[in-house]
Amino acid sequence: MQIIELFKYMIAQKSETPDDGGLLDFIENYLPDFSAVRIDVEDVTNLFIYKKFSEGEHLCFAGHVDVVPAGNNWDTDPYEAVEKDGYIYGRGTQDMKSGVAAFTQAIKEAQNFKGTLSLLLTSDEEGDAYYGTVEVLKYLEKEGMLPDFAVVAEPTCEEKFGDAIKVGRRGSINGYVTIKGKQGHAAYPEKAINPIHLLAPRLEAMAGVNLDDGDEFFSPSKFVVTDIRSGMEVTNVTPNELKMMFNVRNTTLTTQKEVRAFVAKHLDGLEYELKLTQGSYPFSTDAQSKVVTNIDTAIENVTGIRPKHSTAGGTSDARFMAPMGIKVIEFGVINDTIHSVNERTTKKEVQDLYSVFKSLIQNWN
Repeated sequence: MQIIELFKYMIAQKSETPDDGGLLDFIENYLPDFSAVRIDVEDVTNLFIYKKFSEGEHLCFAGHVDVVPAGNNWDTDPYEAVEKDGYIYGRGTQDMKSGVAAFTQAIKEAQNFKGTLSLLLTSDEEGDAYYGTVEVLKYLEKEGMLPDFAVVAEPTCEEKFGDAIKVGRRGSINGYVTIKGKQGHAAYPEKAINPIHLLAPRLEAMAGVNLDDGDEFFSPSKFVVTDIRSGMEVTNVTPNELKMMFNVRNTTLTTQKEVRAFVAKHLDGLEYELKLTQGSYPFSTDAQSKVVTNIDTAIENVTGIRPKHSTAGGTSDARFMAPMGIKVIEFGVINDTIHSVNERTTKKEVQDLYSVFKSLIQNWN
């Protein structure tokens, strides 16, 4: 197959989380010269496939074959890979079957790589991600096979193909505050303790406030209030308690410790409970790391653009790799229609992404 034919085939396989649509079996068969390991857990399918060309470093390409549900009101069949006006339409065209197709074809054509090449693929990135990449990494750590470097082919570009790579991601801290009060009649406020009134004068100093100043790669960690609820939806009873939810997309400069201290400072004197959870942790890969400098060069060779280094956006499976000492970056097509109706990417972007990955492999040094 050529890259566009391979890409269209992948789009046509319905692989809504956690179904892989048969793609992992297909990729295993498509790369017969590579050794394959399946690490399937519960209803999630995972594939690690690798080839040691010579002694040297281990470069891994990682991604997911699962997609979010297509939804309704598409202009085309979301699982038909319709090509028109230079675009290819279908669920997963940007997120992220373009990336999977590009690195699968590039690695298939690899020759004389200085080290080991591998693919790490899961069907559990768009879901809870409990049994996907994390399980493969556990296996690789146990077997002493963790990669030195990794490229996650999530869509990263902003305006033009090649204009941005991700060299890190912010973490995500979720907060749940319960402020205690004393229920009472609205006509006798002096006999009650209204938690809404307790919070109101303090909220301005909390909502939307930066917890740090950020740095070269990270925008500041901001305290974002996402929900406040209290009372019984009546006008004559003051509430017994108030619940507030918040989220902090944190940099490496802010941890749960700083978030707790911030809440304690502004809710000092109140009776409250605070619960914090964290689904992902911030990371950054050194700009002088080999994977960063080499992908920069590969992108410039293909596009003539020197990409900026970004940490913007949500999360990806790169968040599981960085804590294990893997120097990881993300690079893929333009991100402007992911998860939306009529998701599409250009035919040229897919071809250029394949060329970037092929250049990265050929010129790895």
